[in-house]
Amino acid sequence: MSQIKLFDHMISVGITAKNALSAFDTSAYSTIFCLVDENTEKHCLPVFKENFKGDFQIICIASGEENKTFETCTEIWRQLLSNGANRESLLINLGGGVICDTGGFVAGNFKRGISFVNIPTTLLAMVDAAIGGKTGVNVDSLKNQIGSFEFPEVVYVMPEFLNTLTEQELKQGYAEILKHALIADFDLWQSLKSENVDFATDENLLAKSIRIKTSIVEEDPEEKEKRKLLNFGHTIGHAIESWSQNNSEAALSHGEAVSIGIIAESFLSYRKSNISFDELKEICDTVYLYFNPVYLAEDKLGEIIELMQYDKKNKNDEINFTLLKNIGIGIIDQTASKELILESLEFYKTFPDRNYIAQK
Repeated sequence: MSQIKLFDHMISVGITAKNALSAFDTSAYSTIFCLVDENTEKHCLPVFKENFKGDFQIICIASGEENKTFETCTEIWRQLLSNGANRESLLINLGGGVICDTGGFVAGNFKRGISFVNIPTTLLAMVDAAIGGKTGVNVDSLKNQIGSFEFPEVVYVMPEFLNTLTEQELKQGYAEILKHALIADFDLWQSLKSENVDFATDENLLAKSIRIKTSIVEEDPEEKEKRKLLNFGHTIGHAIESWSQNNSEAALSHGEAVSIGIIAESFLSYRKSNISFDELKEICDTVYLYFNPVYLAEDKLGEIIELMQYDKKNKNDEINFTLLKNIGIGIIDQTASKELILESLEFYKTFPDRNYIAQK
């Protein structure tokens, strides 16, 4: 259906991706490896085998954010070495965000860099993790503290893989598409305000979201300036996600955590006189079309704010945000006091019951 170019690399979407995968030229590679987890090995590998004509060896790792670690990378490197991989080898990452992030980092650092291909199998990976060149792993519960910029040779986005996901798994990607609309595309935002949007079947929506990210990355591949727009919702979102990983009863998905971040950072945008209160309410109402409210314990909010100190975007001990100038226009390099950040989390806790609205 669509082909999107990012530098010299091609992102194929829909039937175009399936046809391109079937025609993939393996002659340039000495050996080919396919990285999967136990879920993609069961549900996605059969589809890959039907469409990929070359020989390959499988490397399987355990699924889950808790396995996005340097230790997992070391195990993959061991398997590559023991199975004869060299600088002319190819690694195909077949999976979600953890597979794409980890596999890209593995490929970029194995023998100082081998080629890799991303085949994202989750909505989150299709619109975010598989594209843009960011790779990396976590340190303890801190997100993406070790990583590098490594671009895949090609990305194949095959929406049929979304049929293997639960609604909860699909939600992982909803927040990223909402974010793309809020920072860069008012018309896309308008289309997302309907409860009838079907992310799993609307390839036009997928392609539009991908184009937003690639257009930003192409201007600023190493996140010096404009690419920081893509961090909207993630300063608070990543801190909440990291905090939740240490609280097993409260563990949140990436999408859930970023949905909280979108609302809280939209509140910061409102308080810093960017968006109107009506726009803030519209954002909250739209996010709640896709996500249920999450309870945040009052006595844990300080812990969440402390985790923001580890955010890579911070400078001079100030917590750095991307906020909204308007719906559809983001603005980078904004700061907020801890007191205002706390107020934004309090707003998130209060908004669903509308008490806050009644006081305005």
